[in-house]
Amino acid sequence: MSTENLSDFTTLKVGGPAKNLVHVKSEEEFIAAVRAADASKTPLLILGGGSNVLISDQGFDGTVICVETKGNSFVIDACSGGTLTVSSGEDWDEFVAFTIEKQLANLESLSGIPGTVGGAPIQNIGAYGHEVAEVIARVRTFDRTLGEIKSFAASECEFGYRTSKFKKEAGRYVILDVTFQLRRGEESLPVQYSELAKELGVEIGARVPIAKLREVVLKLRAAKGMLVGGGINSAGSFFTNPILSAADAAKLPVDAPKWPQSDGKVKTSAAWLMEHAGVEKGFKLAGAQISPKHVLALSNSGDATAADLIALAKDARAKVLEKFGINLEPEVQFVGVTI
Repeated sequence: MSTENLSDFTTLKVGGPAKNLVHVKSEEEFIAAVRAADASKTPLLILGGGSNVLISDQGFDGTVICVETKGNSFVIDACSGGTLTVSSGEDWDEFVAFTIEKQLANLESLSGIPGTVGGAPIQNIGAYGHEVAEVIARVRTFDRTLGEIKSFAASECEFGYRTSKFKKEAGRYVILDVTFQLRRGEESLPVQYSELAKELGVEIGARVPIAKLREVVLKLRAAKGMLVGGGINSAGSFFTNPILSAADAAKLPVDAPKWPQSDGKVKTSAAWLMEHAGVEKGFKLAGAQISPKHVLALSNSGDATAADLIALAKDARAKVLEKFGINLEPEVQFVGVTI
């Protein structure tokens, strides 16, 4: 086994050793490492920022590839905007900051989300009413089944709420780089969330300078303990917001958040459900804790094991199921553990 614990490479600071740990800094190294693992029929785990994963205390009995590939190319036109191709190992928020500096809009709402560029399309990351799928033009991958490079246009990626083709066919496609199409301009997309509008001092639907919106989003995420390095070791939102049938949504209390979807279904807030089911901020179970700042952030208070975090997640999930009849689905990827 490797002498390095995987806890050193995850934001939860949890996870045992890997049998083999490989750091790749170029696309060539990345593909070679994947091919080597597949040729030897070795189980493979790919880690980017380690921000959306809970790994077993026993570690991983296979090869773990830490993706550290860097680089981007971009063309910015005064009329059409900017086309940017970014390596999968680039830090997501550093990339967002780069786009703001270049006066390119449409990513400002996704500021502060931990992880790497390569992880963004897998989860179809989103925040404050916007998703990364809105600005992706192409995802370039290595297809492990066919052993060749394959590119997908946005329309082929099967994007949905916190999902994509790459999540549905987990493990098949290794993301090498992502191409984004961004709008040239200094004004944000219309503000859609009341929390964000209130903090900005504007009405719903207003547009604000992209740098200002980024600043406020970072402030709100920090207040919720959702930024890496903010003193709370978490994986961000542990559960996804449930999407219910209109009939099931109608059974919720009147004051429950309800966001109608284009297909007639209704999204509600996992955090609201947890809070109203008796899940309390700061509640501890062994070394695991519901973040004092936000109920959706299950955290490592210092000496948590993966088993502690799973027990805490089960407790929160059971309370919501008992109170509302809704089974929360994890957003975090589990490796060697189940809930």
